[in-house]
Amino acid sequence: MEIEIFTLCDAATDWMGKLNILGSFDQINLTEFPKVYPYLCAIGLRVRFERIEEGRHTLKINFVNADGKPVRTPIDGEINVRFGGDGQWLCANLAFPIAQLKFEAPGNYSIDLAIDGRQERSLPLRVVLVKPSRPAPEPTK
Repeated sequence: MEIEIFTLCDAATDWMGKLNILGSFDQINLTEFPKVYPYLCAIGLRVRFERIEEGRHTLKINFVNADGKPVRTPIDGEINVRFGGDGQWLCANLAFPIAQLKFEAPGNYSIDLAIDGRQERSLPLRVVLVKPSRPAPEPTK
C-alpha cells in the first residue's frame, strides 16, 4: 500500500477515477480564538493497493493539537479493495468534506491518517492569529 496523496484542501472529489483537488493548504489564519474555521474544506486521499492487499481496510483520520488532544471527532471509514481483471495495482480515491473545525488557540496542529490501525501519515497544520483587516474608508463626497 502506498499513500500517493494526502492533503487538506478547499475541495476534493473523486470523478471517474480521478482525484480532483482544489486549493491544498497547511495554514489557517484566524482573527480571534476560540474560533470555528468559517469555510468548508476537505481531505483528499489517494491510496495505491497491490493485488495481495485485496479486501477490506479501515481508516481513521484524527485532527489533534500540539498536545495530541482531539480538535474534532475522528473520521472513520472503510475501503473495500476489489480487483477485476489482471491488474497488479488499484487506486482508491477518497474525499472527505470537513466543516466546523474549531480551534481554541493558535499553534501547531496535526491531521493523522491511520490505515488498518497503523499510523501512515501526518499533515502539519499551522493556525495563526492575524489582525482583522480594516474596511476601506468610505469615499468622501
